[in-house]
Amino acid sequence: MQIAGLEVKQISPFKWEIPQDESRGMRVPGIIFIDQTMLEQAIKDRAAEQVINVATLPGIVCASLAMPDIHWGYGFPIGGVAAMDAKEGVISPGGVGFDIACGIRLLRTNLSQEDVDKVKPELMQELNRSVPKGVGKSGRVRVDRSEFNKAITRGARWGIGRGYGWEEDIEFLERRGCLAGADPDAVSQHAYERGHDQIGTLGSGNHFVEIQVVEEVHDEEAARACGLSPGQITVMIHSGSRGFGHQICTDYLKVMERVTARMGYRLPDRQLACAPIKSEEGIKYAGALACGVNYAVLNRQLLTHWVRESFERVFKASARKLGMNIIYDNSHNLALFEEHQINGIKKELCVHRKGATRAFGPGHPDLPENYKSIGQPIVVPGDMGTCSFLLLGTEEAMKESFGSTCHGAGRMMSRSEAKRRIRGSELKSALEARGISIMADSMPGLAEEAPDAYKDVSKVVEICVGAGISRKVARMVPIGVLKG
Repeated sequence: MQIAGLEVKQISPFKWEIPQDESRGMRVPGIIFIDQTMLEQAIKDRAAEQVINVATLPGIVCASLAMPDIHWGYGFPIGGVAAMDAKEGVISPGGVGFDIACGIRLLRTNLSQEDVDKVKPELMQELNRSVPKGVGKSGRVRVDRSEFNKAITRGARWGIGRGYGWEEDIEFLERRGCLAGADPDAVSQHAYERGHDQIGTLGSGNHFVEIQVVEEVHDEEAARACGLSPGQITVMIHSGSRGFGHQICTDYLKVMERVTARMGYRLPDRQLACAPIKSEEGIKYAGALACGVNYAVLNRQLLTHWVRESFERVFKASARKLGMNIIYDNSHNLALFEEHQINGIKKELCVHRKGATRAFGPGHPDLPENYKSIGQPIVVPGDMGTCSFLLLGTEEAMKESFGSTCHGAGRMMSRSEAKRRIRGSELKSALEARGISIMADSMPGLAEEAPDAYKDVSKVVEICVGAGISRKVARMVPIGVLKG
C-alpha cells in the first residue's frame, strides 16, 4: 500500500509507518494507528498525505502521528498529533484548529433510565429552553471587555467564582480548568466582539448535550473509581470556543504566513504556516491560544450549570442530591507544553493535538487523586445513533503517542454530502422510533451529523485499545440528544 508514492509498512495489527523521505522534506517518519480498511479511507480522502506534510515541520520530534479517527483537515489532519521541541520547534495554528479546545465533558447522575423515561419529554424541553444553542446564538452571560479578560485568564474558576458550578468541579478538568499563560492583549478586538456574548452557548455543527445510559461496563474497578455502573444515566456535553476561538485561529494564520515566509520555511502546504515557539509571534499565539482554551472550558462550565439547573427543575431535587458530578473534561484541539521521555531523556515539548485527546497513564502528576491509580479518563463521543465510550490513558500511550488517543468517531462524509444524501426530518423520525429523543433547531444541520456520516466509533476504540494507547471502562448509549 502506498501513500503519495511512499510504501507504507505495517508495524503491528494497528500501527502503520510511513518511512521518512528526506527528499520530500520529512524530518521524521509518519505513524498512523489504524486498521487496513480505515487506512484505505484515509488515503482516499488524502488525510494520510497530511501526516507526511506535518512531518516536514521544523523541530518535530520522533514522528508525525495520527489516530484511527483521522480525516482531512486544515493543514494537519483531524486526528493528528505532533510534538515539537519546545526550544527549537514551531507552533502552528493548523495543528490546533479553528475550534480551540473543543472538547467533551461527562457528568454522572444517580438516576436510572426508568427515572428519566418517566419525564423525558419534559426534560428535553427544559434543556432546549435553558441551553442557548445554534449558529451565532448569544448566551445568558453579559460582560464588558475588562471582565471578559478576567474570564479568559481564569477559565472555569471565573465561572465557579460567580456561582456557575461547584468548587470540586475544578479537580476533574484538564489543567484544573485554566491554561496558564493567557494573554488577553494578544487577542484582537474582532475576536472579543465575536466571543464576548457567546460564553455558555452550545453552538451548532457536531456540538450537543446528550442524555445517555451506561449500557456496558468493561472494567468494574475503573468504573467504580469513576462512579459508574450499568443502567446509570450520564450527560455528555460537547462544545468549544465558538466564534472567539475561530477568530483567534484566523488572525494568527495570517501572522504565521508572514513568519513562514520570513523564516524561509519550505512547507508542502501553506496551511501549515507556523512560527518558532520562542519567537515574538509564537509567544503571542501561545498567549492567545491559552485565552481560547480557557474560554472553551469556561463555556462547558456554564453549560454544565444550565444542564444541572434543568435536571433540578424537572426532578424537583438539587443537582448534588441527583449526584451530578463531573467525571472528566477533555479538550481535543490543543497545543500544550508537556514533559515527555525521549530516548530516556525528559524533554519539554509542545504537543499539538488536533482531533486527538490527551491520554496520560496511571501515576501521572497531572491527574486527580481519584484517577492516579487508573489513568486519565478519556471521553469519546460516537454519533447520536450509536454509542460513546469512557476510556483510560495508558503507560503505552505515554511511550507510543505522547499520551494521546482518539477523540471520537471521525467523519466519513462531508457535511455538504451528508445534507445531499440524508433528510434531517427522516433521520429524526428514525432515531425517535428507536427511543432517542431529538431536539434540533435545524433539520439540515441534523442531517450533517447523521450516524452514516461518521466512522464506527466502536471500531475506532477497538483500534486504540488494540494499539495499547487506551483501555475501555464503559459504553454509553443515547436516549436524548439536544443539538443546535
